[in-house]
Amino acid sequence: MDRNIKMINNRALKEKIYILRGQKVMMDYDLAKIYGYTTSAFNQQVFRNIERFKGEDFMFQLNESDLIDLSMSQNVISIQTKGIKGGRAKMPYAFTEQGIYMLMTVLHGELAVKQSRALIRMFKAMKDYVVENQEQIDYRNNLQLAVKVVENTQNLEKIQAEM
Repeated sequence: MDRNIKMINNRALKEKIYILRGQKVMMDYDLAKIYGYTTSAFNQQVFRNIERFKGEDFMFQLNESDLIDLSMSQNVISIQTKGIKGGRAKMPYAFTEQGIYMLMTVLHGELAVKQSRALIRMFKAMKDYVVENQEQIDYRNNLQLAVKVVENTQNLEKIQAEM
């Protein structure tokens, strides 16, 4: 483990969160870097304690469809997989928020504790933001829905006029 890794800031953490299979996740290679491990050493620690990560609500391995979803829907630097220069033999693993909390029971040391605290605070801040802005989010969703209803009504009127 590299002890010279600096603490990561919230902005950089948020950029490493992706939406996959309807969940917010972080990739094994990003988490390894955050915690100061190589990806293989990080995954080795996880698999030594795999019973703690059973179920897709903690972690799951990406498949081809997940890679396509990531590359099409989010600003993602290409995930290196087999066949790509510098690639990996296996698909990356995605860790959910619960899986990231579970990492705290597996990864030890001063850096791991500090980075875990930063991750927990960041996820809490994200949840707080959604709760505090729910009214505004609902308003925007309702406004978008109203615009769509108007468009649909106009389209129906055009169709009826043509009949």
